[in-house]
Amino acid sequence: MVETRANSGGLGADLHLDHVGLRGRHGLRDSLMAALREAVRTGRLQPGARLPPSRTLATDLGIARNTVAEAYAELVAEGWLTARQGSGTRVAPRAAPGRAPKAGSERVPLARPTPIRAPGTRYSLLPGNPDLASFPRAQWLAAARRALTAAPHEALGYGDPRGRVELRTALAGYLARARGVHATPDRIVVCAGFVHALRLIGAVLHGRGVRSVAVEAYGVPQYYDLLTDAGLRTPALPLDEHGTRTEELADAGAVLLTPAHQYPTGGALSPDRRAGVVDWARATGGLVLEDDYDGEFRYDRQPVGALQGLDPDRVAYFGTASKSLAPGLRLGWMVLPRSLTREVIAAKGHVDWAPGSFDQLTLAEFLTSGDYDRHVRAMRLRYRRRRDQLVAAIAERAPGIRVSGIAAGLHAVLDLPPGTEPQVIAAAAKAGLAVDGLGDFAHPSTGEPRGDGLVVGYATPSDSAWPGALAALCEVLSRFPGPGTAAR
Repeated sequence: MVETRANSGGLGADLHLDHVGLRGRHGLRDSLMAALREAVRTGRLQPGARLPPSRTLATDLGIARNTVAEAYAELVAEGWLTARQGSGTRVAPRAAPGRAPKAGSERVPLARPTPIRAPGTRYSLLPGNPDLASFPRAQWLAAARRALTAAPHEALGYGDPRGRVELRTALAGYLARARGVHATPDRIVVCAGFVHALRLIGAVLHGRGVRSVAVEAYGVPQYYDLLTDAGLRTPALPLDEHGTRTEELADAGAVLLTPAHQYPTGGALSPDRRAGVVDWARATGGLVLEDDYDGEFRYDRQPVGALQGLDPDRVAYFGTASKSLAPGLRLGWMVLPRSLTREVIAAKGHVDWAPGSFDQLTLAEFLTSGDYDRHVRAMRLRYRRRRDQLVAAIAERAPGIRVSGIAAGLHAVLDLPPGTEPQVIAAAAKAGLAVDGLGDFAHPSTGEPRGDGLVVGYATPSDSAWPGALAALCEVLSRFPGPGTAAR
């Protein structure tokens, strides 16, 4: 299977197409048509969804515009799509999902807080934050005004503990086309970020009798603590060049993974292991917790779709606006297996429901207007330029340092000479630069650490601060020559 992401420059939309054998024996046009039919048939492209313009889709797929135009025209003739002057090409209203569950059948401390700057700190390269100075204030304010104007009176009430239906509907459409997630509004629960979501899932799993949730050997320490506080053990799964070794799950009742971009080491879970962890969940009744924390930001490789698409009944999908917009919004979401939805809602209780209704309505408007896609696309280009500048600067100023984990995301791992991690961090602090060591993310039980390194958040500084932060980092690294250089 080949997975291809198409980006729409005019609309600013991402279109995640799986099963696209664009180099298959049936030719480009037929392959694209088959991929679009499948996306409509399964409900990932909902009736009325607007497709990217043919020129933009052709550019992003690397094929001729005529090929896309012919595919669109043929699908219009077949009744899958509609095309009207001024409205673009859209999914035909009569198209119905074949695999999506029926809507309405359900009866129903921050992951990485922005630290207070220590005295003398000039620049922060700590991972886990986007460029907050680039938050789209004007567009967000305009969306808030539109949302508030259109909001019904009942939006001022307590509402649905799952979250506003407008946001859940907008998320279902966005996640389907951009991340390949199989979602319907009734299976989405809005929450106040990933930590909130993990607390809820931890309580539900413990209530079900689960006693251990396997985690990756490198990850966010707060997550380990949170699961431990819920009464769950957190056995660590080792990592290698193919990602997390999911074949070592043993008797865990669930597993927490970052399959699209392992945090913080940066690799993607291999196809064999993606299939293997789903097979494990089916065979044992286990649950996969998928943290898709920066799934929108892909640079040098075919996009890795959400693991949830392989089995929506065995994978709970988690996403937030923390990396794409800002962690201060406290807006996150879960796409849950149907068997979990009622228990998660009960765990939320009748008071601790979700972020404020108006914030939810604003995000819904931001998504449906296309502003969210346009912002993500702009930031993807900006972060890629920073990533390239980081790699080039280190190759010139500190050629012995290996840079890895750079195909996606908002951070990179810099491999350091053995035994130098504490000294490099201390030297960086003396130079006014806040950085994290790779060892800070190791699970306490990790017996064979990956090695010394820095986890550098190149998205964190503002545009004005980035040149100075990069120069300070290279100055520090130049004092610690490594055995060789590479970027991967």
